[in-house]
Amino acid sequence: METSALFQRLCLVEIRRLLMVIGVAIIVIILFQCFALPYGKGWSVSSADEDSVVMVISNPILSNSSKSSIRVFHIMTNGSDSSDLGEEAGDEDEIENTDADYELSSNKIEQNDVLLKLGEMLGKSTDNTSSQEKSIETGSKHLKQVGETEILEATTSSTFGGIQSNVGTVPSVLLGISKKNGENRDRDSITSDSFFPTKVISLDHMETQTKNAELLQTISVTLNNNSTRDSISTLKRWVQSTSISQMNSLLLHSLVYSHSMPRRLSVRDRELLSAKLEIENAPRVDNPPGLYASAFRNISMFKRSYELMERMLKVYVYKEGEKPIFHQSKMRGIYASEGWFMKLIEGNKKFVVRDPRKAHLFYLPFSPHMLRMALFDHNSLNQKELAEFLKNYVDLVAKKYSFWNRTGGTDHFLVGCHDWASQMTRHHMRNCIRVLCNSNVAKGFKIGKDTTLPVTYIRSVENPLKELGGKSPSERPILAFFAGNMHGYLRPILLEYWENKEPDMKILGPMSRDIAGKRRYREYMKRSKYCICARGYEVHTPRVVESIFYECVPVIISDNYVPPLFEVLNWEAFSVFIQEKDIPNLRNILLSIPQEKYVAMQLGVKKVQQHFLWHKKPVKYDLFHMILHSVWHSRVFQMES
Repeated sequence: METSALFQRLCLVEIRRLLMVIGVAIIVIILFQCFALPYGKGWSVSSADEDSVVMVISNPILSNSSKSSIRVFHIMTNGSDSSDLGEEAGDEDEIENTDADYELSSNKIEQNDVLLKLGEMLGKSTDNTSSQEKSIETGSKHLKQVGETEILEATTSSTFGGIQSNVGTVPSVLLGISKKNGENRDRDSITSDSFFPTKVISLDHMETQTKNAELLQTISVTLNNNSTRDSISTLKRWVQSTSISQMNSLLLHSLVYSHSMPRRLSVRDRELLSAKLEIENAPRVDNPPGLYASAFRNISMFKRSYELMERMLKVYVYKEGEKPIFHQSKMRGIYASEGWFMKLIEGNKKFVVRDPRKAHLFYLPFSPHMLRMALFDHNSLNQKELAEFLKNYVDLVAKKYSFWNRTGGTDHFLVGCHDWASQMTRHHMRNCIRVLCNSNVAKGFKIGKDTTLPVTYIRSVENPLKELGGKSPSERPILAFFAGNMHGYLRPILLEYWENKEPDMKILGPMSRDIAGKRRYREYMKRSKYCICARGYEVHTPRVVESIFYECVPVIISDNYVPPLFEVLNWEAFSVFIQEKDIPNLRNILLSIPQEKYVAMQLGVKKVQQHFLWHKKPVKYDLFHMILHSVWHSRVFQMES
């Protein structure tokens, strides 16, 4: 009897403990629901039918967890997939002096405010003098009380980047454990295929795969240096990745299947249709002057298309819109591509016409970067007003002119390098040709319609070509080089595997920003065979163009990134694409490339360099003309034969 009574008492104690744990868990979930997002909608715990965020708590086996702390490292704001919080160019004077890392440092005010609020929500209220780190770690302790939880998996149901709902944007906060930089360690999965495979992948099928795959996202756990590699090797990020060969298939598909056309073709439409037929039947040329045939998909078609563009293309630039959002943009810093194109197109007399009836294309002259700076409310973390502002502008244009309504905006184009440009424009300007730096095929970028804007970090408006060039192949003793801040989940993984591991692998973190540090950074670029272009918060990085600038073969490690001028350039002829999951094999992959192939790729880099340069007065085949040609190419091949 005594044994039976003792057993019953023990059961009651365990039941009470279990109920207490469940109760605490429910309270934490309710607190997240009510207070985690003070400026937006709360988090939902289930509801797979709606675009919601689900927080899942799990209990992995711990290793040295007592020395680990939970840190908030990745914030997704309303309408953003978190990348731009670390890329905001608010302090131009400071960024102009940055040479070691082209991705700008985080928007400290916005991000830290969110971190503080989350820390206060999870833990006890902190006083005004407490540090941000203490606030976050306080929240960490409260999480640990709920069954020693070490992983929080954030899952989003979405049709765009995993963050957009039908009733508005839903932010999400990803939590992870790391001893180094508190960085996210998730990775995409990608497969490699041959160039232009015979099997054409359906656009609808690819979009469906991407949407379904983004329902789940797993965040890695790093407890100490010994277990880091194991956690990385077993990590899966359930986001569908698109390989370079699959992108080639999507491009081929878009060229075969034209977009819908208005029932009545205008004179300009008929001119474009005629141009398309001429391009498709272009006479063969092997080595045209001024062009490197091996770097192009089809040099004959490109040459004919470029000639027709120079002879025929007319662009109308809308006069509507007030500065600084319209007709003005920064020409220095990471978003300089917006400003350079706007400045050069508005001052162009060859392509621009005053009579919109003579135009084949219509340019919407706004800067997403300036819009972000001018209208974004730092306290709201909401992009809704930015999209609404653009909607009002589109309504104004549509009411005043007949051209937008005639085609639904398909003959209009915009140019935006700011990370948020893709989200700002994906509704009311979805039919436009969008020239975007943030060309993520998994998040709404349409190959064959949209085109990639190269990220060109400009320090001097007067001399944008300063320090151009690099060493010959025989004078490049460094196998691979990377240096930069730890933006995003990928770069910490890169350093985890290759920092200080091999003498010919110069894989570094942030370098000093003084004159000596900048000079050392440039010398590394100029003396390296391969320059690592690892994604930051978003898929794009200025290092792609920077590598070409210094004649270093780009090694692009960014799943789902569509490289610039993708419509015409054969990137695999002068660059290397490595899957994010293959970072552990990075050195072996590079060493396996034969010397003669490397020399050919390096020559290709030198030859295509002219297509990625800004000139104060545009010259033939330069970046201004190549961007304009990409827009022209996209519009021409929308025409139904």
